[in-house]
Amino acid sequence: MLKQEHRVLFESMQIGQLKLKNRYSMAPMGTLGCVDGDGAYNKRGQDYYIARARGGVGLIITGVQMVENELEQFPMPSLPCPTVNPVAYVRSAREMTERIHSYGTKIFAQLTAGWGRSCIPGFTPLDKSIAPSAAPNRFDPSIEHRELTTEEVKYFISKFVESAAIAQKAGFDGVEIHAVHEGYLLDQFTMKFFNKRTDEYGGSFENRYRFAVEIVEGIKAVCGKHFPVSLRYSVKGNMKAYGQGILPGEEAEEVGRDMEEGLKAAKYLQDAGYDALNVDAGTYDSWYWNHPPNYFQPGMYKPYCKAVSEVVDIPVLMAGRMENPDLASHAVENGICDGISMGRPLLADPEVVNKIRRGRFEEVRPCLSCHLGCLGRMAEVGNISCAVNPSCGREEEYALTPAFKPKKVVVIGGGVGGMEAARIASERGHSVILMEKASELGGNVIPGGQPPFKHDDKQLVVWYSGEMERKAVEVRMNTLATKENIEAENADVVIFATGSRPTQPAWLKGADKPHVMTAEKMLMNPELITGDKLTVIGGGLVGSEAALWMAQRGKSVTLIEASDDLIGGPHKTCFANYQMLKELLEFENVDVKTSTYLDFITDTGIMMHSAQAADGAELQELESDHVVLAMGYKAEHGLFDELANELDVDEVFNIGDSQQARTIMTAIWDGYEVARSL
Repeated sequence: MLKQEHRVLFESMQIGQLKLKNRYSMAPMGTLGCVDGDGAYNKRGQDYYIARARGGVGLIITGVQMVENELEQFPMPSLPCPTVNPVAYVRSAREMTERIHSYGTKIFAQLTAGWGRSCIPGFTPLDKSIAPSAAPNRFDPSIEHRELTTEEVKYFISKFVESAAIAQKAGFDGVEIHAVHEGYLLDQFTMKFFNKRTDEYGGSFENRYRFAVEIVEGIKAVCGKHFPVSLRYSVKGNMKAYGQGILPGEEAEEVGRDMEEGLKAAKYLQDAGYDALNVDAGTYDSWYWNHPPNYFQPGMYKPYCKAVSEVVDIPVLMAGRMENPDLASHAVENGICDGISMGRPLLADPEVVNKIRRGRFEEVRPCLSCHLGCLGRMAEVGNISCAVNPSCGREEEYALTPAFKPKKVVVIGGGVGGMEAARIASERGHSVILMEKASELGGNVIPGGQPPFKHDDKQLVVWYSGEMERKAVEVRMNTLATKENIEAENADVVIFATGSRPTQPAWLKGADKPHVMTAEKMLMNPELITGDKLTVIGGGLVGSEAALWMAQRGKSVTLIEASDDLIGGPHKTCFANYQMLKELLEFENVDVKTSTYLDFITDTGIMMHSAQAADGAELQELESDHVVLAMGYKAEHGLFDELANELDVDEVFNIGDSQQARTIMTAIWDGYEVARSL
């Protein structure tokens, strides 16, 4: 039953004259993999949005749709584009919008002017690199973006109008303009830092915002004054230089859009005809603000949205990790915003809104803000998905079906991979026993979830533990699996999910000294760090986050990494997470030493040498009260190797880190894949 304190979230609200059934909207996110060669939605794309409509949101705002594909050309299929083949687009989108409307949900098409100097290298040909003014690329300064001509800007505006008219014909209830937000092309026009033009689209405040104003004026003239037009809007840039953001709590001069101009522009854009503002903060130079990693507290946009709400009369939508209904209700009731927008939480669990309405928020599968399955998956293979929800982006293909023949399933290991396999097998009708040798469920996520900024990881373990009970999985704690007790269950299937354990090289001398410990031990027992000086060996994600947490606790921390960058560099994880973690380490005065090798551990610290030193010559001593080893993980597949061919069982599988130490995502995906096929 809906809780009284959350009822405000299920009141209707209006954007222009369009009535929404509640205050929840799906935030726009790119939909790579959901489009065909004509720029129209494919079956995956339709199912993806329909699942979120069925989950209860009042409004869906699609991911970006290109208004043209000539000036800044993307290879097809990539993103939707109404103007490439309008007939194909209308045919597929009309089917989708009709089905979405069946659930009482409205849907806006988000239309984009493109990336400009923020374009990811390789997404568009070099000769199609454009910007308001000549500028180097955000990610590869060797790429030079040329200045758009005045005629090309007007062409863009005409394509916005054309795309909106096509979207209206396809059954969309409105459009959202993308974007005076995140440092995309349209946003670059508005900021003096990027816009050096001398024509009518550069110079004065009015000229810099003219592009955005003429778009809404043109759409209203063609689609009608009551056709809703929202704007994706970043009220402040939080940018201190090219490629450098301003962290929460950091004092720095704003070189992008400051709050004074941001609030002036909000009122100006409302008066130009926009019916709603979808508000956040940031640019591609402070990318973590627009794609908040786990290092942010939920609700980080509250001060920005509150300030905008005080100067405009149109609805303000707020995202920023707002899935907690207590946080969302407080924001609406206190005039911070009018509507709550959720992006990644709806990837993790399409039923978030329905579960809140039924008073069952504890059943919501949490988003980890890790970006592994959404931004990361799109960058790697071109398909949107989710680390904790393997069916995201392939809803119908990966839908669960009842087992034709129920089986007895034994899962060995209570980490997230094992629990995912257990819950999916049980949900499909199998009888499941899970054996865990420890006294609690969660595996490596338990120590990994200890820092306050990893609270979502900790919540994932809580959720999985609840799922074991809700899905009637028989969990046996403190149970060491053996050939005898496995075969005693007369199982049809055995799934090994025994995870991984911290490792250290055999050559390392001094690892047994009393002031040395693994990152796992430190994370579980931070009170053991009694001295002031701490050295962390290993700049992967575990080591970097361990160093950050200890620095936040007031320790003097040195982080040693043999390679030339942390956490594998900007291409091994989501760039937003990578950028924020590196800036946080600098902000907290962590002494990061890359291209530096550990030689051995002494009684008072370590001996190390730089990559430039030949054969370990020129050793340097670093004094330290504690040495923390974060030198990777090793798969624990010994039990599988021992028993796989000895068990009298029809099917035997080895999943997750037990195969190879990887990520939370691969463990969960392995569990889902194996269990869905039993």
